Amino acid sequence: MLGSLREAYDARAAWRDGLVKEPWKLAERQAFRDRLAPGARLLEIGAGTGQDSAYFQQEGFAVVAADLSPVMVDHCRAKGIEAHVMDFLQLNFPASSFDAVFAMNCLLHVPNHDLPAVLAAIRAVLCPGGLFFVGVYGGNESAEGPIDDDEHVPPRFFSWRTDEQLLGFATAWFDVVDFHPVDTDRGHRFQSLTLRRPDPE
Repeated sequence: MLGSLREAYDARAAWRDGLVKEPWKLAERQAFRDRLAPGARLLEIGAGTGQDSAYFQQEGFAVVAADLSPVMVDHCRAKGIEAHVMDFLQLNFPASSFDAVFAMNCLLHVPNHDLPAVLAAIRAVLCPGGLFFVGVYGGNESAEGPIDDDEHVPPRFFSWRTDEQLLGFATAWFDVVDFHPVDTDRGHRFQSLTLRRPDPE
């Protein structure tokens, strides 16, 4: 699954780098930025071409980007961002390395059977009290697999989760700071979730 996903994003990296972000995505990003302390250490997973990482870096945060696509990572580095070829199953960073993790439309590519391990890995690299933004499309149904009309080749794997499913996975590892749906410009429903790693007991 990861191999085909990498191939799909490698092939479309230049096209994706030219996309203009919708206003609702900018608003979600700004809301998360406003929750962070000045100079926070932030990891973006599924960073793509680094548009969001560049924004956070310009806002004064210490940013590291990770993406499974080498071509995407090249785009990140061209923007002056520290970036690593790394997928969500192998976050090779020391424990408690970051104050925040940002994942916009990344975890919708994680199968349900792998999601607990991915969330555990993200929790491990967050410091206690650290914040984690998850943004994915979903909420209306539970389904997994490639979509027939995907413009990417090969078609990408998606995991669509109901609100209850998504919150169930998340609360096994994190405390919920905020959850709300967004009705997007394209008619898709977006799930916005801000989580906090609990402090040690």
